[in-house]
Amino acid sequence: MDTVVNSRNTPPRGGGLRGIESRSIDYVPLRERHGKAWHLWPVWFTGDAHLATVATGVLGISMGSNLLWTGIAIVAGCAFGTFFMAFHSSQGPQLGLPQMIQSRPQFGYLGALLVWVVALVTYLGYNAFNQLLAGEAAHLLFGVDPTVAYLAFTALAVLLAVFGYDWIHKAQRWLAYGLLVVLAVFSVGIGFTGHVPSGQFSASGFHAEAFAIQFFVAAAYQLSWAIYVSDYSRYLPRTVGVRATFWWTYLGALIGGAWMMLVGAVAASINTGLNTSEAIQGAGNAIFPGFGTVLVVLALLGLITITGLNFYGASLTLLSIADSVRPVRSSRAKRVVTLLVCAVLSTSVALSASANFLHEFEHFLGILLLLFTPWTAINLVDFFWVRHTHYSIREIFNPRGMYGRWGWRGLLAYAIGFVAMLPFVNSAIYTGPVARLLGGTDIAMLPGLIVSGGVYLLACRSLDIAAERVLIARADADLETTEVR
Repeated sequence: MDTVVNSRNTPPRGGGLRGIESRSIDYVPLRERHGKAWHLWPVWFTGDAHLATVATGVLGISMGSNLLWTGIAIVAGCAFGTFFMAFHSSQGPQLGLPQMIQSRPQFGYLGALLVWVVALVTYLGYNAFNQLLAGEAAHLLFGVDPTVAYLAFTALAVLLAVFGYDWIHKAQRWLAYGLLVVLAVFSVGIGFTGHVPSGQFSASGFHAEAFAIQFFVAAAYQLSWAIYVSDYSRYLPRTVGVRATFWWTYLGALIGGAWMMLVGAVAASINTGLNTSEAIQGAGNAIFPGFGTVLVVLALLGLITITGLNFYGASLTLLSIADSVRPVRSSRAKRVVTLLVCAVLSTSVALSASANFLHEFEHFLGILLLLFTPWTAINLVDFFWVRHTHYSIREIFNPRGMYGRWGWRGLLAYAIGFVAMLPFVNSAIYTGPVARLLGGTDIAMLPGLIVSGGVYLLACRSLDIAAERVLIARADADLETTEVR
């Protein structure tokens, strides 16, 4: 593999010229690592504390469940889905690589394209939904045309993504302080106003299908961050360890996600028939006049930053796809170009979307659950149980390297896990026989995790890990003194 000599005295590339990050899918050397593990808490608390998360918490109420059982489903679902997402975060400091490029050891240099294409569609879909919510909120707050709001919102999100890693961390940290105060006021205030309708806390209001859908949608929503969570931990020093990275990510995402979904559930139970932004504003103004507007504004700011994160991740994924076709050397120009391409694509989707947003969002999350469950099981089993965090950075970028062009073990486990999920699926496209027997309840996530992870673990029994470790030591001997590619 080609390498370019880089002296240890070379200035760090992470910050880049005038604060603009220059690295993308390439390895972050130890000399450029910085930050503390607790910095992950505000990234993922704020990453979940926005309007799209609120919309996710509305689903149970919209299906006829009451607030008590919707709340239980939200908290349990977030706790379950965030568990896997946080373990992915711990991969960042250990490898110094973005999340998606780490799929090559399991799926192969070209085989990883399978998950990357799915990830790119996910980013674009999420941002299209975010743009719709932003247009809705901006129209409510300022009376501006939604199309104008889409463009302004997208420009701000792309600008944040252009500056990159350090600026994203700073923006999330400062916004977290304001969100903590406002969410605390809302949570205490809503208890004193007494505006929640009677029967919302009755144990007899259990609705099995609504409970299951809210649980698994909340879990899928949290799991969906797994495709890029280590993008925002990869600059941390390797010494922060797996445990600290896991817990700071887990607590931030769990608290931010569950809290904001509960805000959505409460707002929907008080203001039935309103869109997401109107429901939040109405619930907040019930505490005291004008507070609802403050709540919507902060949720909108959170939506801008998470959309910036999505664009950042989409850019890295698009560069990973391009790198599989022809090796790509990182540069600011390439990152900016891919950001603009992703922005144009997601805005086109938003402009062509129908008015039935909430229904489409539910189905979108269901498809994500189906597609990313096998990948997350395979990726985590490989990292923690098969290779025990040991990988060759150089070989990940080698088209004819030790990980091969097609990783049959990962691809086979993904295919079998996907098929195993189908009987349990309930979606707009297909409903499996088990899901029909369960009254429409979709529990496909459970067999997907178990089967995919189990098949991959069995398939990897033929791997010679000891020989692989020898090759890793040889390939990465000069990793910290020369640039990868």
